[in-house]
Amino acid sequence: MTFPANLVTNSAEQTEALGATLAEAIAADSSLPRFIALYGDLGVGKTAFVRGFTSLFSPNARVKSPTFALVNEYKGEKISVFHFDMYRINDEDELYSIGFYDYLDRNGVCLTEWSENITFALPDRHIAVNIEKCPEEHPDRRTITITLLQPEAQYRARKD
Repeated sequence: MTFPANLVTNSAEQTEALGATLAEAIAADSSLPRFIALYGDLGVGKTAFVRGFTSLFSPNARVKSPTFALVNEYKGEKISVFHFDMYRINDEDELYSIGFYDYLDRNGVCLTEWSENITFALPDRHIAVNIEKCPEEHPDRRTITITLLQPEAQYRARKD
């Protein structure tokens, strides 16, 4: 997978497949960040993306939205997936109380829905996934942009 990636999916299954493709890229390239910030409106397919992503690391997991739990952990054989819902998170104290920072130090990949609510806590180097619905005549179509975000100095050093 190359970054940035601008893709279109036409079903929840294709959105899941794209999540699995990103997981494969992370599994194959240890230099990629293990933090994925998800952006998109309610019902756009963020959880479907996470379901596909998680299928690589924890194939038997029953992925569901962590809306009320705030975080769901899917244990993998080598790497676990930590799936957060930040919809109701307002400040750093709330992040601390759910153990968010502890998860960052564990051997796993963090995926956060509603990442726009915690911009102050996002790692400098992470992958951003923006999912948008397409016009009403295509109700299942999504435009998905995947971007590798990293400080400019790191980016220049990596290019050289």
